[in-house]
Amino acid sequence: MRRLDRQTAIRFVDIASDETSCPIDRSTALARFHALEDGHIISGAAAFAAMWRVIPILRPFGLAARNQKVLAILEKLYIAFLHIRPSIQSIARWLERRT
Repeated sequence: MRRLDRQTAIRFVDIASDETSCPIDRSTALARFHALEDGHIISGAAAFAAMWRVIPILRPFGLAARNQKVLAILEKLYIAFLHIRPSIQSIARWLERRT
């Protein structure tokens, strides 16, 4: 996403760092993707959609996600991803050790 954000419209924050102040509980923040849009903290698919809206090439997807039915589908997909994320991370670490 950083590479796609050529206008640096997104400020990425590493909440795992002890130096970062976090407006919500760290474990909650680490469990799901969060974003700040229009002064509101949003998470999950809504946070991804907010990020997409400021990246020109992804903007159509972000705008489509303003539709509640589309956002609901994306949220279900995001939750499914969260269930398999530990396995994906484990495979990535294993592949990294092999190189």
